[in-house]
Amino acid sequence: MTTPFPFTAVVGQDDLRLALLLNAVSPSVGGVLVRGEKGTAKSTAVRALTTLLPEVSVVPGCRFSCDPASPDPGCPDGPHEGGGGGASRPARMVELPVGASEDRLVGALDIERALAEGVKAFEPGLLAAAHRGILYVDEVNLLHDHLVDLLLDAAAMGASYVEREGVSVRHAARFLLVGTMNPEEGELRPQLLDRFGLTVEVSASREPEKRVEVVRRRLAYDDDPAGFAARWADEEAAVRQRIVAARELLPSVRLGDGALRQIAATCAAFEVDGMRADIVMARTATALAAWAGRTEVLAEDVRQAALLALPHRRRRNPFDAPGLDEDKLDETLEESSGDDDPDPDGDGGGPGGGGGQPEPDEGPAGDGAGAQPEGGEGEPAPGGAGEQSPAPAAEPFRTKVLSVPGIGEGAAGRRSRARTEHGRTTGARRPQGALTKLHLAATVRAAAPHQRARGRSGRGLVVRRDDLRQATREGREGNLVLFVVDASGSMAARQRMGAVKGAVLSLLLDAYQRRDKVGLVTFRGSAADVALPPTSSVDAAAARLESLPTGGRTPLAAGLLKAHDVLRVERLRDPARRALVVVVTDGRATGGPEPVALASRAARLFAAEGVASVVVDCESGPVRLGLAGRLAGELGGTAVTLDELRADSIAGLVKDVQRRAA
Repeated sequence: MTTPFPFTAVVGQDDLRLALLLNAVSPSVGGVLVRGEKGTAKSTAVRALTTLLPEVSVVPGCRFSCDPASPDPGCPDGPHEGGGGGASRPARMVELPVGASEDRLVGALDIERALAEGVKAFEPGLLAAAHRGILYVDEVNLLHDHLVDLLLDAAAMGASYVEREGVSVRHAARFLLVGTMNPEEGELRPQLLDRFGLTVEVSASREPEKRVEVVRRRLAYDDDPAGFAARWADEEAAVRQRIVAARELLPSVRLGDGALRQIAATCAAFEVDGMRADIVMARTATALAAWAGRTEVLAEDVRQAALLALPHRRRRNPFDAPGLDEDKLDETLEESSGDDDPDPDGDGGGPGGGGGQPEPDEGPAGDGAGAQPEGGEGEPAPGGAGEQSPAPAAEPFRTKVLSVPGIGEGAAGRRSRARTEHGRTTGARRPQGALTKLHLAATVRAAAPHQRARGRSGRGLVVRRDDLRQATREGREGNLVLFVVDASGSMAARQRMGAVKGAVLSLLLDAYQRRDKVGLVTFRGSAADVALPPTSSVDAAAARLESLPTGGRTPLAAGLLKAHDVLRVERLRDPARRALVVVVTDGRATGGPEPVALASRAARLFAAEGVASVVVDCESGPVRLGLAGRLAGELGGTAVTLDELRADSIAGLVKDVQRRAA
């Protein structure tokens, strides 16, 4: 067995260490989400925590880790006699792989024995193994939706349910949920984000001395793991004893009315949803006091609890950066402390006060040195001399649903029709491998003609493996939405480019909600660039779009060819994921030799391969050339205007996409 890296030997990452230790002191805090760039010891610190956790007492032979003092009355291995002796074992940390199946997570029933013998032959899953321990999910933001749903149910109810056509098994599943993620690879859905009690941001130190110490300790551990752990044994033992002492002190810690008012005022001031934040802050502040060896919660505990429990609950959409305004936090804590009655002589005013003068109304956009006159759609002279500074995006809006025609078999999502493990049942087939979703009626029909030959004498149905039928289901899949954005001079007028960016941001938000991967190709001047390779991080795409410069000619063909190359590479990586290409342009083609003919040939490549496409027509003004509509025809796709893209507009041309899917 590999010797784990000592927890106390992790250099820096003070917030991460504190958050993990607080959960060790009080598991009711609700777990930790660790966000940070790659290579910052996130997984190392989490795995090292298990060596510090006290042992747990379990019923001997119970696969579900029942507590002998109060065994689960519904335990599948029970019933167990309460108050009996138990066996002690170390606390477990169970890792949930991103690509795990549903049966691996919740367990599996032997359907054949259940039907033929009426026996609940149940093989426990990872939730059972994690009961009274830690469930660790590395890259939790990449976890499939159906697994996220199961985690949410188990975390909310403290139990796991396995249902298979009328046969059900239930067992306790209370665990400490710890997840790590790299935000560059996409964000978590809000429901799961809120289930983590605390969150911390980690990054590599920029101080050379700390970086030197990290390398030195890592090399020493790699050379002699056991010897390295032995050198840190005393520090580990001291931390372990401190955790035990804090756990014993925890019931005696007093959370006074003053601290509770500060907690409530802080959550109200930062407009967090629901009441979970208040409860988590209260538990965290109490754990902080116990960890410090105190029996009274102080204002400093409330402040630290807010810094750990609120940042991820302030996030309203995927484009918002998580975080907390510490100045506002200090002001809120100060205002809510002390006497119950506010100070009548206070001159702080109300929210937003601070002694500053009122800000004057802002003038029209574009007053800065890099401003460009509005309204001109003519292109600057060749050579890119007319490059303009990035225009701010307009406010995002709710878009119409754009989908890929046909039925796919890609990763579960919410955009296009697909054959999935979840959804409505559309038929049955023989199982290939393990049976996961039984089609009961088809199984009975397959077994019924053979009952006499099999010697059936009683009421039970004689079922064999060959009779079992797997249900085929239709649900929704996530797609690769590849944006191809025209950033040329003809698109560069400030009001126009701002509207275009607002539309793309709206589509990005829709892609986030529908669990898509996104990519961004831009073209201007004389070439096209992959601004963002396909990723699950829509906020990364939004950041690239926000800083997008404009100007120069319109190399439409180069943009289409670059997008074609991106799709070709992505098919090799993920052949099951279908693509939706969204071209945002006015349809002009002026860059390169024979630009119009070359753009037409490039567009026909997509049509020949059956790639679904939508052209967002950005042409404006009373006189329109209809070039975007012509491009959509050559792509084999559909053209929509910026107005028609809105969900509250008249259906218009978007229905063509839906008709293609029929």
